[in-house]
Amino acid sequence: MTDSELRPIRRLLVANRGEIARRVFRTAHSMGISTVAVYAEGDAEAPFVTDADLSVPLGGRTAVDSYLSIDKVIAAAENSAADAVHPGYGFLSENADFAQAVIDAGLIWVGPAPTAIAAMGDKLAAKESMTAAGVPTLPSVPVADSMSGDDLIAAGAEVGYPLLVKASAGGGGKGMRIVDAPDTLADAVAAARREAAGAFGDDTVFLERYLPAPRHVEIQVLGDTHGNLVHCFERECSIQRRHQKVIEEAPSPAVTPALRDRMGAAAVAAVRKIGYHSAGTVEFLLEGSGDDAEFWFLEVNTRLQVEHPVTEEITGLDLVREQIRVAAGEPLGYGQDDLTIRGHATEARLYAEDPASGFLPATGTVELWAPARDPQARFDSGIEVGSVVGTEFDPMLAKVVMAAPTRTEAALGLASALDRTRLGGVVTNRDFLSAVLRSDEFLAGDTTTDFIERTGLASDSPPYRGQFLHAAASAVALVSQARNRSQATALSFMSSGYRNSVMPDEVLPLTALDPSAGDADVSVTYRRQRDGSYRLRVAPLRADAPYAPPDDSDEGVLPEASEFVVRPHSIQIHAIADDHIRIDAGGGATDAPPAEEFDAELDVETGSMRGTWQVSRRGHNWYVTGPLTGSATLRERSRFPDPDAEAVEGGLVAPMPGKVLMVDVQPGDRVTAGQVLVLMEAMKMEHQITAPADGEVAEVRAHVGDQVDNGELLVVITADQ
Repeated sequence: MTDSELRPIRRLLVANRGEIARRVFRTAHSMGISTVAVYAEGDAEAPFVTDADLSVPLGGRTAVDSYLSIDKVIAAAENSAADAVHPGYGFLSENADFAQAVIDAGLIWVGPAPTAIAAMGDKLAAKESMTAAGVPTLPSVPVADSMSGDDLIAAGAEVGYPLLVKASAGGGGKGMRIVDAPDTLADAVAAARREAAGAFGDDTVFLERYLPAPRHVEIQVLGDTHGNLVHCFERECSIQRRHQKVIEEAPSPAVTPALRDRMGAAAVAAVRKIGYHSAGTVEFLLEGSGDDAEFWFLEVNTRLQVEHPVTEEITGLDLVREQIRVAAGEPLGYGQDDLTIRGHATEARLYAEDPASGFLPATGTVELWAPARDPQARFDSGIEVGSVVGTEFDPMLAKVVMAAPTRTEAALGLASALDRTRLGGVVTNRDFLSAVLRSDEFLAGDTTTDFIERTGLASDSPPYRGQFLHAAASAVALVSQARNRSQATALSFMSSGYRNSVMPDEVLPLTALDPSAGDADVSVTYRRQRDGSYRLRVAPLRADAPYAPPDDSDEGVLPEASEFVVRPHSIQIHAIADDHIRIDAGGGATDAPPAEEFDAELDVETGSMRGTWQVSRRGHNWYVTGPLTGSATLRERSRFPDPDAEAVEGGLVAPMPGKVLMVDVQPGDRVTAGQVLVLMEAMKMEHQITAPADGEVAEVRAHVGDQVDNGELLVVITADQ
């Protein structure tokens, strides 16, 4: 391509949503390119929609009816006068038909050629190409549409167990199932097909030999239409749940310069064979470390990866900019020898999910979102205050990236940035990510794909969690009394807690919302002392007297009582009203903050230690971040029980909002512990509702096709005595 054949891009449509759409918009705007967003019905108020210069509604609430509709996206590009389309990742990003449709419409496709997508996007064809290129591959067998019964069992035996059922199109952990024995193979294939069809519009799957504990290492490649092709070194993505990455880093702690050269050369040779251009990733499974480590081809992603920021941080490249330049016909302008590794970068994916419940996705409305200002990390987010996390799409809230001179500094800096980020309204994996980054195993580079199961960090309660929750409850009590005092209309000149007679201590009843240990009702009693300090006591709340001080004999999730004497140095309340922020004096009676929402900074001294707590109130919820690590959500207890709450003995409820795909029991059926009763779909993943014990089905309320809410009763089991 000559200079006269360059095709400048003036208006770019991003066929995606969330943080990746915002990420592409940011680079496009820096290049002087106007942008177009497309959106589904549920995303109408999402931040990425207003980040673009123009936005076009696609209609529909599901991915199939919106972001996976080729005709709708092409029409949006034509109607908005876009001259180019960037696919982001996921959805249609690895769909060769979509890429060809963009080109046929006279638009510029920001990505590799459709022929390359077809060759590499089909994972089976890609494996054959890798074998021809001399790259080691794992044994695999395609699963034909008609294959079942004995044929399927024979295919599994050919591959060997354990094996992985894997979607041929797409990635991100969707459409994948580990199978340890032949008797579960058919169900795993059926489930993988359903998930793949819903996520990628293609239910083709294949069987591949499964390595239980390798490292997941990938090579970033980048090429232009002039024949130039380079690799941008490796990323390690071994920390995974449900085959989906949660922490990534570059470079890998297991890769030596000699191994890096071998893997980089294999990746470049493989994609050069198909005339690859644009950004792409060649993924490998790695066993061992050092120069003699072995690696096997996994797949090629013919798109930008979620974890691309860590490569940008160590190379100085903007990979989205490079994609746009290549699509416009420009040469790379540099070669392999011009690229070097600078320091280390680590990325954590912040999800709305509960690690203690098997990383079950969570839903809700983001009530608090304030990324840490120190240490300075890169936040690529798709949310803002008020964003709704639903069931239709992936629950990733943000990617947080830390670059530093060394791996240890990057890991610990990222953990600190996560700890200092103020976030509330949905359950997240934030504390789990911080625990992983600070763990001895991670800091030692002992990172294999079984890391989460091997370390048990997802299910372990953090050390001193009980003491932290007690301290957080005390912080809430101090801020609450300060805010109440600031609103006093009578005797406002008197100090907080003044009494002219012997009176009981003040009491604040709270519930500590803790997915790891279960919710815990606590009561904080406090009294201001003559020297300005406060004496506080936190203990389990008495069930028979919710507003009475607790006894030492009380029992609960947090049975130990804690006593504090703290000296507040300052309590500064930042009131929030009509989306405008003003700062008020914590102890004054003027310009008092509204009752439902405010933020506060509490600088207190306990014993010989002094630190600052961040406390935010949103409605009845309090969100607390400690001075070192940890976060807590506490809710002010209602005086009266919820009359609408339904508690049924033996009742099994929906763990989150979703759609019922299958109901496999009827009233009167006998069931055994672990038997699948109901199959639900939420966030493009399947979730099984299983029998907790042997027994009989007493009632079935769920029906196939039902849209159910979180906590909705599905099945009632009468357990055997």
